[in-house]
Amino acid sequence: MAGQNTRVGTTGANFMTTRENLMLINFKTTAVAFAIVLAGGLMASGTADAQQKTMAIGTGGTGGVYYPLGGAIANVLSKNLPNVQATAEVTGGSVDNLKLIASGQSELGFTMADAAQDAVKGTGKFSSGKVDLRTLLVAYPNRMHVVTVEGTGIEKLADLKGKRVSTGSPGGATEVMAFRVIEAAGLDKDKDMTRERLGVAESVNAIKDRKIDAFFWVGGLPTAAVTDLAATPGMKLKLIDHSEVVDKMNAKYGNLYSAGKIPSGTYPGYDKDNAIAEVWNIIVTGNKMSDDDAYAIVKTLVEKKADLVAVHKEANSFSLDNQVQSRSPVPFHPGALKYFKEKGVGK
Repeated sequence: MAGQNTRVGTTGANFMTTRENLMLINFKTTAVAFAIVLAGGLMASGTADAQQKTMAIGTGGTGGVYYPLGGAIANVLSKNLPNVQATAEVTGGSVDNLKLIASGQSELGFTMADAAQDAVKGTGKFSSGKVDLRTLLVAYPNRMHVVTVEGTGIEKLADLKGKRVSTGSPGGATEVMAFRVIEAAGLDKDKDMTRERLGVAESVNAIKDRKIDAFFWVGGLPTAAVTDLAATPGMKLKLIDHSEVVDKMNAKYGNLYSAGKIPSGTYPGYDKDNAIAEVWNIIVTGNKMSDDDAYAIVKTLVEKKADLVAVHKEANSFSLDNQVQSRSPVPFHPGALKYFKEKGVGK
């Protein structure tokens, strides 16, 4: 009996073990199947994540044109390019944008042509090293504003001597061009004026508070901060003519600049043309962007121009007619050239 009980017990134990094994096998099978499904889902998710591209766009300060136009570009690219999430970054301007591209922190950015030339040559604010750049698009001409208000005694560039003047923020190319205008006018930026380094919005606030007498700003038309100054009660905007310095600037720095004008009526209450120096803005990237990505970006910016113009009218210049290598010291990206060639635009 004891033996039987032992045997029965053993048989019972064997029976339970078999049933448990079957349950365990079923559980393992289910678990493996679930794991496969889960892994597949994770792999699919991982693939989707891997395809998602983030794209930082270097712009400028909030009072200028680069920032709102950069925001419009970010929206257009995110909306029209699959798996692209673009963002516009507030920066000090061209110099900052080029340095962000060099460090891999931005994929593309706005810059003035003169700052870009310094970057590719490794001169000026880029003396620590050259930046390998490619042009995606010639954007629009940037107009030099030499801004003051009535009551400062400033009628011409020579009158800046002895005055308090902002020449632009350290991270922007306004400072680059302002120094060249001042030099061409026969003034010394360090000895002939008390110099501040303010962005356009800060410059407007400072001139309102009578902390400075004048400021330099290179931007599109209209620039919001300058519009604000022109519309300020008790202030009468004055823009100083300076197109006479263009030839001297080009003689020293290459044919980057041209004489232009800020048309009358651009700013509230300003009823005469302002003779100025101007330089082209370009949108650039580094040397890592693929031809396919460059092609898609340029195609989108040109063909969705109306969406950009709705934010700022300077985007009207995002046209194929303006894609001329002589307007940029930086070679065009092969992907951009491919699109231009398809559209019959020769370089």
